[in-house]
Amino acid sequence: MRLRSASTAVLGAVLLLAALPTSASAASGQFRYDYLTVEGYEATGFLNNPPSDRCIDLPGVGQENPEPGHSPQNRTDARATVFTEPDCQGDSFTLRPYGSASERLKVRSVVFG
Repeated sequence: MRLRSASTAVLGAVLLLAALPTSASAASGQFRYDYLTVEGYEATGFLNNPPSDRCIDLPGVGQENPEPGHSPQNRTDARATVFTEPDCQGDSFTLRPYGSASERLKVRSVVFG
């Protein structure tokens, strides 16, 4: 009887541990980009410790702004694939960790991983 109770308790503990959420992986560091605001001002956008394996539409250069971002700087420890359109659509380019690109590279979304 004790063996069955102990087995049930161990199985319950294993199932409980498996159900606990794990911490989401994230790129450590900062991703930066420059853009022209809708009002016509130069601005710099950034993402601190962005999540991995998730498409991120870059603030300030979405559908509300006809001008895309440019000059991306990947100051994180993960690869960053930037896209020319929101929702990780359009042409893409991969920046290595701690890499950057010129202002000719236009960006609207990014995924890390």
